[in-house]
Amino acid sequence: MSESREKALQRAEQLKRSILGYEEALPAIPTGFQQWPRIQENREKLKALLQATDKDWRNWRWHMKNRVGTSDLLKEYFPLSPPQLEEIERVGASYRWAVSPYYLSLIDPDDPRDPIRAQSIPSLKECTDSAGSSDPMDEEHTSPAPAVTRRYPDRLIINVTNQCAMYCRHCQRRRNIGESDLATPRRDLQKALDYVRQNPEIRDLLLTGGDAFTLGNSSIEWLLEQIAQIPHVEIKRFGTRTPVTLPYRIDDQLCEILSRHLPLYVNTQFNHPLEITPDAREACFKLARAGVSLGNQAVLLRGINDSPYVMRKLNQELLKIMVRPYYLFHPKRVLGTAHFWVKIEKGLDIMEHLRGYTSGLAIPSYIINAPLGYGKVPLTPQHLLWLDGDKAVIRTWENRVIEVENETEG
Repeated sequence: MSESREKALQRAEQLKRSILGYEEALPAIPTGFQQWPRIQENREKLKALLQATDKDWRNWRWHMKNRVGTSDLLKEYFPLSPPQLEEIERVGASYRWAVSPYYLSLIDPDDPRDPIRAQSIPSLKECTDSAGSSDPMDEEHTSPAPAVTRRYPDRLIINVTNQCAMYCRHCQRRRNIGESDLATPRRDLQKALDYVRQNPEIRDLLLTGGDAFTLGNSSIEWLLEQIAQIPHVEIKRFGTRTPVTLPYRIDDQLCEILSRHLPLYVNTQFNHPLEITPDAREACFKLARAGVSLGNQAVLLRGINDSPYVMRKLNQELLKIMVRPYYLFHPKRVLGTAHFWVKIEKGLDIMEHLRGYTSGLAIPSYIINAPLGYGKVPLTPQHLLWLDGDKAVIRTWENRVIEVENETEG
């Protein structure tokens, strides 16, 4: 064996050993695919409870109509003690909650620490967490027109509804949920679009809410046709969690509408590998086949995904369903969500254990939103240690410190 081959084999063995900890941790990080038999059993139980047919279950409007949002109905699905029921009632008096039957089927009823449950079922901590603000991004004062949020020179948000298939317990806009599901009135949408027309520097629109895909297909088509008439708008984006919480929403008609308005981007929010199921994959593949580019904006949440191995597995599973990890958001300081908060060091540690250990495609940008609506700021581990006129000192993903030249020829 040549000396170079022997060194290469030694290096390969070294790299193999570096991933052993992750491989040993994988059995404790289940995915929706691995748990699919249990999820299907839950589905049958919910169908019986809600008197649903197989056709009902595949109908997204049925799920919206039959969201579980009362403790009396929830206790029929999995056991809740009197104190737990009292907790849910108390939280519900201040913060609305509702869960699509599909997303509810992902919960393991026997696991009180289930990450799906933590994102969807109220916790008393929501009422006892006193830190934070109801509007930490100061959206109230960054809205130059109805339904508009503007934080950047060339792009803005249009909030098209306050409705979601499932109201996340960590939601940054929980103040907007209210007691009724309300699409933004057409007159306000017209005013928002007029604002875009009057500001030709706006080239990128994000339609969100709420969840933009809880609008009907005709409303989405109307919006896209209106935007198509604004020549300086180059890019349309949708913010939606329906591929995660209600994948049946991604129907053929919606995909056909979207395919006529490319380039178009959909950003969703998978936060844990358990959310990646065969049904979620089908929804994402349908969007991809329609020409839609898919990105994921995970939120770093204590007890759910604040682990380098969970995040690595999540991002690798996302690539398998055609979703590119885009952002990892540091949790916003929203009132009632402090039990989800983590320190910035936790996010930096996760990023440290992604770079080099997995494909660059599986590495999102770690983002903290500056308070008061001053925009997204990327945070990265320090890899550039020194830079002067003719050299740089860098730190690799293995913590090797290496000097590289920084000179131009001639």
